[in-house]
Amino acid sequence: MIEVYYAEDDEIIAKSVKEYLEQKNCKVTIFGAITDIKKALISHLPAVILLDWNMPDGHGNELCRWIRDRWDDLPVIYLTVRGDSGDIVSGFQNGADDYVVKPFDLAVLHSRILALLRRAKGAEAMKLFCDDLMLDKEKAAVYYQQQEVIVSQLEYQLLQLLLENKGKTVTRRQLLEQIWDNSGNYVNDNTLTVSMKRLREKLHHPLCLKTIRSFGYRMEDTK
Repeated sequence: MIEVYYAEDDEIIAKSVKEYLEQKNCKVTIFGAITDIKKALISHLPAVILLDWNMPDGHGNELCRWIRDRWDDLPVIYLTVRGDSGDIVSGFQNGADDYVVKPFDLAVLHSRILALLRRAKGAEAMKLFCDDLMLDKEKAAVYYQQQEVIVSQLEYQLLQLLLENKGKTVTRRQLLEQIWDNSGNYVNDNTLTVSMKRLREKLHHPLCLKTIRSFGYRMEDTK
């Protein structure tokens, strides 16, 4: 499912876009003000943002600039009315990835979203997400609600293995074999329990990290 944040103050347009995209396996959250979408972005990032130019509390290019100051590769599609070429130029100067002119065909909008996500796929492969957690493989860093969390090398490897298998249960034996035994270090089962406890604490006990009792662990989105 593709998660979409949509900044749009026209309720009729917003409703039609939401209904269509949700038929196409998207989850759409509508924000009627720039202030509201900013608050949402601070705690959670969607797959793509649809950004209208005219908002009650500001312009789309201001929000786009704010987004780019924080997240370089968050996909943004700029929505503009026909003839506003200055809006399009401004949007791209501030980091929008694509634009769609109003009134637009909903099928065209959906195809633009898919095309943009395909282009971003390579970059996304370096980042693993689950709820408010992100693991950046390029930086070898872990983030909770956009704030970096300092973890040990072992904790990083544990989280990476679980995130790479998101939605699947990873057994305790698999974790022990792939993380410890591959390094030539034999440990007992209790070491895994202690390591996982410390990782949970550092990550603020995330609901998406589930324990499958006496079997293993599973990362699973809850939002």
